[in-house]
Amino acid sequence: MNRRYGPFRAIAGVVVVLLLASFACIQAASDAFAATAAAPYSPARLVPLRFAVATYGLLYRIAPAPYVDATLAAYALDRGDALAAHRYAVALPASPVRDDLLGRAAAAGGDRALAFEYFLAAPDVDAVESYVELVAAHDPATAYALERTLAQRLASTATHPDAVAEAQWHMGLLANRRAWRAIPASPEQGSWLRRAMDAFARAVDAAPLSDRYAIAAANQAVLLGDIDRARALFAQAARSNPGSADAIAGLGVVAYERGDVRTAAEQLRSARRFDPNALMVRALARYLSQ
Repeated sequence: MNRRYGPFRAIAGVVVVLLLASFACIQAASDAFAATAAAPYSPARLVPLRFAVATYGLLYRIAPAPYVDATLAAYALDRGDALAAHRYAVALPASPVRDDLLGRAAAAGGDRALAFEYFLAAPDVDAVESYVELVAAHDPATAYALERTLAQRLASTATHPDAVAEAQWHMGLLANRRAWRAIPASPEQGSWLRRAMDAFARAVDAAPLSDRYAIAAANQAVLLGDIDRARALFAQAARSNPGSADAIAGLGVVAYERGDVRTAAEQLRSARRFDPNALMVRALARYLSQ
């Protein structure tokens, strides 16, 4: 009985040993790729990176797996090899990781427009915002359209409302940048200023407890001459953050616009106690010094 099963046991033992050795090599290779984040003198730093690349390269050829493709794509990006990164990333199943890696590969290859599409699909908000800002330097209107696409993408993926609000806020800023490039007091400028107001208002709706969005919307309302709306928004910001010097000073600006200089001065004194260098504090001080 023992004699009959002896060869099979020996073969099974060899297989087990080989499997354990393979797993150990894969683990060592994985540790080597992550060695930059490892503590000095840790075992991971002792494994040569060439060994890790060779191990993962073998796995890529004989037993492809998503973690292998993703690791090799990231390594290729670190080396500046956009073509190799794309080759590994495109083999991944559809996922945010795949889109993000393809976006990074496209960006490394100089195709920023394609990179934007991939980053938007991921979505990689920071990467998208970097591209939008790059476009905004020479074309705020196109940047506004790109930011609107991001906001729609975030809303459709049930992203946290704060992220959607941030995108809407950026839309407002970009609309204002475009407005200041238009002829002063022209219908075109007015249209862009109203777009900014709508964007800031949507940001407030998405994140009503954020005083920053409410203050931005309130300032836009002042700019458009809607003082009642501005007061309501500054008051909302003050309720969200009672220590907001900008919100308190904003109420002072509203009082000043209504001709109530005494209340405006009181609000200035109150706001200065929280932050004498806040933007709205300085703006209100300029109004009262005229």
